[in-house]
Amino acid sequence: MLRPRIIPCLLVHDKGLVKTEHFKNPRYLGDPMNAVRIFNEKEVDELIILDIDATAEGRGPDFKMIEHWAEECRMPLCYGGGVTTVEQAQRIFALGVEKIAFSAGAVNNPEIIREISEKVGSQSVVVVLDVKKKLFGGYEVYTHNGKKSTGKSPYELIKKFEQLGAGEIVINSIDKDGEMKGYDMKLIEAARKETTLPLTAIGGAGKMEDIGELINKFGIIGAAAGSLFVFKGKLKAVLINYPNFADKENLIKKYF
Repeated sequence: MLRPRIIPCLLVHDKGLVKTEHFKNPRYLGDPMNAVRIFNEKEVDELIILDIDATAEGRGPDFKMIEHWAEECRMPLCYGGGVTTVEQAQRIFALGVEKIAFSAGAVNNPEIIREISEKVGSQSVVVVLDVKKKLFGGYEVYTHNGKKSTGKSPYELIKKFEQLGAGEIVINSIDKDGEMKGYDMKLIEAARKETTLPLTAIGGAGKMEDIGELINKFGIIGAAAGSLFVFKGKLKAVLINYPNFADKENLIKKYF
């Protein structure tokens, strides 16, 4: 039986683990490898690691860094950052990464989604759409850490990438990033109506009840979060955390 997935999302900047707010002011939290090891012990459902420097700096993936993560990681790993060619993707898969997340690479060259899904299967191809509210209503997709406007609606891109063979869509709210006040349910609901693909939401979770609310409303969904799994308390002390098996099962049973 398919179930909701609860997914930590780690951001890497200058090879360190960071957390942003509205995609700005990255706060250094430590060594990402330590976080991977802790999440191994906590048996998380899946892990997303995004190198937020790669595309912004106009460079490709750091394969050595990815190799270290893949060797250590004992849960399904999704990597994103700087992947623009089929050859890069194949090399990353060969390192043991289960999924690759495309953002600017897919928006700039949509055909890469078709090419890779035909070679490795759509289940390994994820498209991340970083979304911001427009001044006079609606939403728009941005790339390059929220700095570059695409002029495109997330809904038109969802349909396009589904047709091209994407296996999963991640909707990331720039407006909610780091606020820890709950997901943008309106955005996620509209995205859910556009596709039957697996959907993952990120941006805004501040407590496990926010994840419960997401699962209650959308059922089988990926509930991803950054701040929730790296901070503790009102003062945001750095603490890598994740619900234990019993707590996670109780949460899912309560809301799913």
